[in-house]
Parts: sequence; structure tokens; C-alpha cells
Amino acid sequence: MKKPVTVLAQALGHPEGPYVLPDGRVVFANSYRSEIAVWDAKKGTGRYAFTGGAPNACMLGTDGHVYITNCPNVGKWVPEEKRPPSIQRASPDGKVEIVATEADGVAFDGPNDLTFGPDGRLYFTDSGDWDPETKPHKGRIVVIERDGTAHILEELDHTYPNGIVAEPDGSIVWVESYTLRMVRRRPDGSKQVIHTFPEKHIPDGFKIDADGNFWVTTVSSGGVDVVAKDGSALDFLELESVPLNCVFGGASLYVADFGVFDTSGPASMGGRLLKVDVGVAGMPLFKGAIG
Repeated sequence: MKKPVTVLAQALGHPEGPYVLPDGRVVFANSYRSEIAVWDAKKGTGRYAFTGGAPNACMLGTDGHVYITNCPNVGKWVPEEKRPPSIQRASPDGKVEIVATEADGVAFDGPNDLTFGPDGRLYFTDSGDWDPETKPHKGRIVVIERDGTAHILEELDHTYPNGIVAEPDGSIVWVESYTLRMVRRRPDGSKQVIHTFPEKHIPDGFKIDADGNFWVTTVSSGGVDVVAKDGSALDFLELESVPLNCVFGGASLYVADFGVFDTSGPASMGGRLLKVDVGVAGMPLFKGAIG
């Protein structure tokens, strides 16, 4: 399918992990600028908070703070002001603090995407750095309790877990960029591969619509794969871009897009924030906070 696309912002530095704030502004990780950026319909794009390191995704907590995954670097690009692989949070006035750097005594390799579950806990993928040939990070799924203690839910096997969402029954679903798989982990700990993406459809970030379907940005496909709750393929949204992650806002899908896919240098600044009128509302995102 094809839908009208509006470019809201451009000349961004590897935009990732967008989230729509209650007032309609959109925050997103602007990795190459080591910041959480914010787009405002009246004011355009600005800085919400300086994070250091390489932020990769963000979402609002019930405490008013924006929770952030921070990686050591993104591909060839290395930040000037390094931060440990961590979960951070930014207050409304832009103050940033580190919430966690390890789980069960194991230091994070590179937190990627995050979601609050219906239980108020924070779940995230710890993927490490991207490179299926040279980077040894196997990846894991981590949960942070509301009291701040972190635990490893799943140790994976060199799969590069990427986008992650929570379902109303407490199941956690993630995609693996190396294996092209979508995996569901039910509350009892049982797991099932529910979908395998076609070749050249490398899954990145995703969200759930009001009907329970998954809208997955497949970074090398030029669009968004729509997958039913049972794992069957439903549709493909053509964008002719390099989509990295997305979030629903009303009946629109906001997409963080890499823009022109240029890997010749360490940092291409052609990223964009797109708005696509898809005519489908998103499932309300769960919320929580870490004490």
C-alpha cells in the first residue's frame, strides 16, 4: 500500500525511537548528536535533552521523565562524549541521569529499544553493536523492576534483538535483525517464533495498532511490514526510504527515517522524521516508572 507522506524534519543525525508526548510534540533519539530531540508543529525541531553517548530510543514514564536507551556507538560513528551502555532518563527540564548499567551483575553491551509492560516494568533489548561478521554480542532481553533492580529475562545467541513491544496479556514481542525473526515471550516464559521476515526485510523498530497487528520498520526494504497478531503477513507500506523506528499518533504513523543510505562516512546527516496518514490508530502504549 501507499499512503501520503509528510516530511516533518530533516538533516537529522540518525533519528530513532520516536514517542508522541501528551501535548502532541514528538521526541526521538537523535543519535549522531547525542541528544533526545523534539519536534513541535509550531516551533519545528529542537533539543529536549543532551544525553551524551548514542541514544537509540525513548518513551515517557508516569513520573514525567523520558526513559532512554543509550549505546556506546552507532556503527562507525563514535560520540565525542561517551556514556556507558545504559538506561537513562531525562526530566522535563532536560536534566539526564543514568538509571541502570547492568543486570544481574552483567554490564550492558548496548541497549537498543524499550517498552513499558502492562505491569509497569521497563523491558528493553540489549543488542550490542551492529555487525554480524565481527561483533560478538549475542544479545539479551532485560527487565528493570519498578524499584530499579534489573534482571536478564533471556540470553540470546548472536541474533541482534532490536525493536520490542508489550501486549495486553503481558507477553513481550521482539524482532531479531540478524535472524529476521519475530519472537513472542509469554508471561510464563514460553517462547515462540511467530514470523520470519522476507529476505532484505531486516526488522528494526515497531509498534502495535488498535487491532493488535504489528507495524515493523524493515530498514532494508524501503517500508513497513504489517504483521498480524498470529504472525501472518498482512501488508507492506511503501515509503521508498530507510525507516528505523515508528510510533502511532492518532491515525498517523510517525517514522524515524535514515534518509539517504550513505555508509561511506561515519555519520550521514540525512535523517528525517516522517508522518504517514495510515488511517489506523495505535494501541495505547503502556506506562511505568523506575523509583
